[in-house]
Amino acid sequence: MPQIRVGLAQIDTTVGDLRGNADLVSSWTAHARASGCHAVVFPEMTLTGYMPEDLVLRRSFVEASIAALKALAGRLADEGAGEVAVVVGFCDKSSRPAPAVGRPAGEPQNAAAVLWQGRVVTTYAKHHLPNYGVFDEFRYFVRGDRFPVLRLHGVDVGIVICEDLWQEGGPIAVARAAGVGLVLCPYASPYERFKDDVRGALVSRRAVEANAAIAYVNLVGGQDELVYDGDSLVVDATGTIVARAPEWEQGLMAVDLEIPAAAGDLTGDVDALDGTTMHIDRHVLVAEPLPSYPAIAAGIAPELSDEAEVWGALVTATRDYVDKNGFKTVVLGLSGGIDSAVVAAIAHDALGAGRVHVVGMPSDWSSQGSIDDAAALAELLGLHWQVIPIAPMVAAYCGATELTGLALENLQARVRGTLLMGLSNQHGHLVLTTGNKSELATGFSTLYGDSAGGFAPIKDVPKTLVWALARWRNTVSPAIPVASIDKPPSAELAPGQLDSDRLPDYPVLDALLDAYVERDLGRAELIAAGFDGALIDRVVRLVDLAEYKRRQYPPGPKITPRAFGRDRRLPITSRWREG
Repeated sequence: MPQIRVGLAQIDTTVGDLRGNADLVSSWTAHARASGCHAVVFPEMTLTGYMPEDLVLRRSFVEASIAALKALAGRLADEGAGEVAVVVGFCDKSSRPAPAVGRPAGEPQNAAAVLWQGRVVTTYAKHHLPNYGVFDEFRYFVRGDRFPVLRLHGVDVGIVICEDLWQEGGPIAVARAAGVGLVLCPYASPYERFKDDVRGALVSRRAVEANAAIAYVNLVGGQDELVYDGDSLVVDATGTIVARAPEWEQGLMAVDLEIPAAAGDLTGDVDALDGTTMHIDRHVLVAEPLPSYPAIAAGIAPELSDEAEVWGALVTATRDYVDKNGFKTVVLGLSGGIDSAVVAAIAHDALGAGRVHVVGMPSDWSSQGSIDDAAALAELLGLHWQVIPIAPMVAAYCGATELTGLALENLQARVRGTLLMGLSNQHGHLVLTTGNKSELATGFSTLYGDSAGGFAPIKDVPKTLVWALARWRNTVSPAIPVASIDKPPSAELAPGQLDSDRLPDYPVLDALLDAYVERDLGRAELIAAGFDGALIDRVVRLVDLAEYKRRQYPPGPKITPRAFGRDRRLPITSRWREG
């Protein structure tokens, strides 16, 4: 059978940076050429970055994307890579109207182009446009109904994009009808816990359905709340995974494949099995197979533990948010508790100790043990550490007006938030907030206090997982004092205060939140699942009433299927109550 070496370029792009993203394509294509690759595939919408959101509604942006693509084709040829087939994602515009959805010609398309010998040989526009969860592609794009087939070194190659693999029928059915031996799939699949197992099984199933090998290449890196894990893979026509790239690492994975010799000649309209018709057209790059050559051994990256995978997501998201938005340093309040300790360790791993500033801000109710734990963590990780007591500032407020109870507790948190924002203004730090998903769900945070900041690394991490991450991180190297992990959680805003005074124990709370927030179970279903009715009423009320707080919370990396803001979108003003 003919041989072909395919490079999967798992790279970290930046939305809107067409020049920088083109530089990445140039650099990694050079790597692919040096590795002997005959084709190299880049992720979905590489040139524009994914997801550009409403930028694609600007015709100037779409035209710039198309111009950058054409310039890139010439550049690659000038750099000696003209004989490498380069598949790169970009934002295109439709050549004809889409009457079924009332869209005119010239509307944006999520597309991939084939660059060869200095020109754009053909383009493929994504057929299935996701419109669920974090995806709003039906809002932005019109779908494509063409299926180009490339003949490269005696092999017939098709292209699909991301969601085209997730849906039944459509381009995969057409790929089988066209008789392609290899399907190249640019991808931008945001990370969620346990999603890598689902993706692997999905690609294997689609390879069998297409009767073709599939080379799937995913983005890596952070984009606002979304973070991409890479985990690119190649599956043969039997559904066996033959190569898999690491998570959270940029790189090129070169894979040798033996593909049945091209024999198909079907062109024209074909039933896509999803109620539409796709048009097959063919393009010959190199008709003859390559002479036999020694194949390189394919590798399968070792699987990460759940904690290592989540940690990689949080570190990657934090690093990219800070760097891509031009911040040199970060600052956070370090209380000695588990949440701020984990955020400090994430920041250390993402940015290095020299870029992380931590501030102890003890009040009248802060224990000496907590202050000591915070100082110990700062010393362990080598972070910039200072202590600024807030008691005099709180006293100044109380001298002007009488505040007691919850108002006094919240005042302490707001003084801390104001202090951190002042340091941010003075020194250019990005403030990292330290709240977790359990607190965010129940409104157990102070608006304009501990919720103040620019990025929230553990915003989508339940409290019980925060503890698991801390324990896991200490197996890598000492980072978080054991006392911060083991002591009962407390905001220390009042004498003897514990989180359990106002919230159920976190293992119970997180289980209920998973059922209500992640799985959308109603009251009757929650009772059937074994939860106490009074507990349900108490927690659901807290969650529902805190929606206004969540709307004002900083962005943070999504790691669950129902992240607040991106996935779970509910009205603030609503009289619906469960039960």
